[in-house]
Amino acid sequence: MRLKRALTAALLASCLLATTAAAAAADQVIFLVRHAERADAPGAPPLPPGTPANDPPLSAAGNERAKKLAALLASADVRHIFTSELERARQTAAPLADKVKIKAVTVSAGKPEALIEQVGKSSGNVLIVGHTNTVPELIKRLGVKTPIAIPESEFDNLFVVVHPTSGEPTLIRLRY
Repeated sequence: MRLKRALTAALLASCLLATTAAAAAADQVIFLVRHAERADAPGAPPLPPGTPANDPPLSAAGNERAKKLAALLASADVRHIFTSELERARQTAAPLADKVKIKAVTVSAGKPEALIEQVGKSSGNVLIVGHTNTVPELIKRLGVKTPIAIPESEFDNLFVVVHPTSGEPTLIRLRY
């Protein structure tokens, strides 16, 4: 089982790096993820007193997933990181931001047009951390015609949008 996981992780990393390298010439690669696991998931320990009910932090599993995302994208030449204003999105991006020494920019989840505008003005590869209801909308606004849905129970989707300087964007859906 450990060997299978290691091989799967190596294959995923190889595909991701190959995709990034192939697009690196002039295209922009945009990585989009839903935040990692929330601390208020069913069966999780109670939230600390004073935690806003609508803004729970990541669970221990979520923090581990955020570290895995950072390890996976550490060599993907991410130059900009955007998150929603919610704690779980910021915490998901934090390990990569720390690793590559980038300050994540917070954009309101309710303003997708503002985020897409900022991404369009950004040069280089981008990570966007959003939510089940925002990531599919952002992918659509990036020009991808394939409809996307993220079930509430899934936290391991990594969407890669290769946004060429001309032509249609390409979407790759991976798991991490």
